[in-house]
Amino acid sequence: MNTGEAAKRGKFFKRLDSVIDGARTDGREADRKPIRRNSRPKGSCEASFWHGTSRQDVQKVLMAAHQYERAKRAPGKRNGPLGGIALEVLALFANLVNFKSGRLDPSLDYITNKLRRSRDAVVRALKALRDHGFLDWLRRFEPVLNDGRGPQVRQVSNAYRLSAPKRALALLGRWAGRPPAPDDDQATRADRATVEAEYVATLDLAEFAMFKIEDSGLGKALAQMGKAIGLRESAKRTESQSISYSYAGS
Repeated sequence: MNTGEAAKRGKFFKRLDSVIDGARTDGREADRKPIRRNSRPKGSCEASFWHGTSRQDVQKVLMAAHQYERAKRAPGKRNGPLGGIALEVLALFANLVNFKSGRLDPSLDYITNKLRRSRDAVVRALKALRDHGFLDWLRRFEPVLNDGRGPQVRQVSNAYRLSAPKRALALLGRWAGRPPAPDDDQATRADRATVEAEYVATLDLAEFAMFKIEDSGLGKALAQMGKAIGLRESAKRTESQSISYSYAGS
């Protein structure tokens, strides 16, 4: 490499660093959103981060999270350390993850629209999941071909990875461990049935349909039907409460 090429490469990376830090090298304010620190180039960081998984492992993470939320919830409190929205995010991720590759990279806009939750609520839920060991992520950026001086990049969706901490897996009993010996098989099935029953009891109609029939067309249709029924029942309860309040105030 000659001196001229080396100088050009040096200027390129210097300007790229300035964009990532949120400012141009010439001191003018950036005309685009800055790239967040510790971001990695999209396409160069995921191979060692994502790994294949299975439906059983993903369901194990979900059950462990529900058990952990229940076990760590203080008496009289509605939520535990994760919170209901975090469990919703985790359930959504369980349906989005690619089992073969482990790919999981929904955008914040997609998550908020799908769950109908505010951006701040979803961000807090993601942080809670990461702080307690159920989720990890990599921030990523990619180059964009815009007119203007210097390299230009933009922030893209995070790469996510599901996990379950040992302290949460321990709450699942025998089912969280290795395949049992033949003599322990009956006890393990009983443990699993208990854990699944407790988990299913927390699901609404839509989530129950997806859990039982997984990602088939029938499961999705029943999930939509269950969601509609749930919304209708919620509306009826609200209307009934309003009528009761009206009578009480008269």
